[in-house]
Amino acid sequence: MCPISFTKPIRKPKRGSVKMRAILVGCGRAGAELAARLAAAGHAVTVIDIAAEAFDNLPANFLGHVIQAEALNQDVLVNAGVQEADCLAALTNSDALNAVVGHIARTVYNVPRVVVRTYDPRWAPVHAAFELESVNSVQWNATRFEELMLTPDLVTLQPLGGGEIALYELAVPAAWAGRRLEELAQEPEVVIAGVSRGDVSLLPAADWVLEAGDRVALSTTAAGAARLRARLDQGA
Repeated sequence: MCPISFTKPIRKPKRGSVKMRAILVGCGRAGAELAARLAAAGHAVTVIDIAAEAFDNLPANFLGHVIQAEALNQDVLVNAGVQEADCLAALTNSDALNAVVGHIARTVYNVPRVVVRTYDPRWAPVHAAFELESVNSVQWNATRFEELMLTPDLVTLQPLGGGEIALYELAVPAAWAGRRLEELAQEPEVVIAGVSRGDVSLLPAADWVLEAGDRVALSTTAAGAARLRARLDQGA
């Protein structure tokens, strides 16, 4: 298991030796996975969790720092380097804790980028009031399950803004093979971002002829996505 620091300040690497300084609050499976990815990419990562056993989720070769403590204690955040942090993510299983820690990081320490995890969509107005970026894992997972079960040919890749529009991936069905991309581009509220065929991705011309299995990246509104799903259901 990684060594645990309590209130002793950690020794920080020089600014030029790392890409970004990141603090993660919560070392569950999601927090540990994110910490491992950031550290492997060369970022300076500090993980805070009140439970010592949570750090067992980190890989044995994790190169970041860990602090076993309550993140609401501002001394803990200071020891974690919040005053020099480039970003902070709060990923505990408490919506309230995530919101408060995110709010402190943003308003007290002016951390440039703060992202919080939320389980209950009813916390969205709080995050908006606190000007926090949020990831609703429950809502996102439910959406993904629904799409993959009901309309696997059109799945959401990334919501944009407040969710009014999103980036989608359309798997071209056999019934659409031979059609030109411009037919899809002429759909109301649809903007084509690119097409992948096999291992090749490109920005195709409007007269690109679709083949079954092509993957089209596009952005559209919820209404536009609903129209595309209706066409897919009808084979039109």
